[in-house]
Amino acid sequence: MKIQENISLKPYNTFQIDKKARFFTKVKSKEELVEAIEFSKTMNIPLLFLGGGSNILITKDVFALVVKIDINGIEVTKENDDHVWVRVGAGEIWHEFVLKAIQNQWAGIENLSLIPGTVGASPMQNIGAYGVEIKEVFDHLEAINRGTLKSELFDSQKCNFGYRESIFKNKEKDNYVITHVTFKLSKKPKFNISYGAINETLKEMGISDDQLNIKAISDAVISIRESKLPNPKEIGNAGSFFKNPTISSEQFEELKKQYPDIPGYSQETGIKVPAAWLIEKSGWKGKTFGPIGVHKRQPLVLVNYGNGDGETIKALAERIQKDIKEKFNILLSPEVNFI
Repeated sequence: MKIQENISLKPYNTFQIDKKARFFTKVKSKEELVEAIEFSKTMNIPLLFLGGGSNILITKDVFALVVKIDINGIEVTKENDDHVWVRVGAGEIWHEFVLKAIQNQWAGIENLSLIPGTVGASPMQNIGAYGVEIKEVFDHLEAINRGTLKSELFDSQKCNFGYRESIFKNKEKDNYVITHVTFKLSKKPKFNISYGAINETLKEMGISDDQLNIKAISDAVISIRESKLPNPKEIGNAGSFFKNPTISSEQFEELKKQYPDIPGYSQETGIKVPAAWLIEKSGWKGKTFGPIGVHKRQPLVLVNYGNGDGETIKALAERIQKDIKEKFNILLSPEVNFI
């Protein structure tokens, strides 16, 4: 394990924020990860773990050992007539794994194409898109306990998945580091094309019902995402900045009197309202403030057009939250973690 000092984190976060890490290392195995944790204890400094850097906003220099998780590998550990179990290293790029699954005709994650980040972050965030969430294809994960330095297994129940949530974002936050995730994927796909514009996009692509397959769905999702979302390699961003809020049916009906066009989707806990609609309705879409702003095509995405600062992006997010709260009495919660 090689430790570097005073390293810029700009290449390691999709917002492209140029802040420095006091110490920095990349780990490629469980053993190197344990070494890194032991180093931090010896030096008495905090740890910050990075995957793809797509769910963080760095607001200042980081006095910590920043550990880039580069644990790779994709292997089939079990299969039967209906399913295949695939163990994947936490450092694998999520979208590349999706493409590998499609190539092998493993179904279940095609709707999650082009989501930025790494495999290790996928259960932590319970990532989801176009009607599919990770918890639907998740079998178990392996994680190093930062206290005992032992590897532990977590099944779906232990992960306590919620909307963009898991036990690793609340009760067990900072207590574990995910090293491998095992997915249960299907050999007999059940196509999910009812959400968003997938069906419409498939028709535009000339895909008929008898031609439908997981690659076509993936291609449609990629097309939709590329038409709405900026490429982080070209414009710094972390994808969706805010979660879609869920409000009571009573509050939704009251808002509908004032805003008849407000969209809402029934959930077990209430009505989910698209955060993008709230932000656009409030006039934030496309607004720029020097080198930062709200994306012109997708108001859910805050962007760094170049040399933007994490503190100013955070301040913009807080202004949007305050405005939405005042207009709709809805508090938006960030998906992005502030560092």
